[in-house]
Amino acid sequence: MTGIDWEEPFCGEGNNCFRLGTDTQGNAYIAVAGQEDSYLVDNRDALRALIAEIKEGKADHLL
Repeated sequence: MTGIDWEEPFCGEGNNCFRLGTDTQGNAYIAVAGQEDSYLVDNRDALRALIAEIKEGKADHLL
């Protein structure tokens, strides 16, 4: 997707890999790696909080 700057994929153990992205307007995006054309969008703070919880193992079931 053009206009979205995607970060490197994050892969949890035994889970799907996902990527975070941002655009020039400050919107944040999350997508399964390799499927960046089908993404969720929210504000950056909400997505960062979700990713932090996933990385801490609190929301592993979401992947």
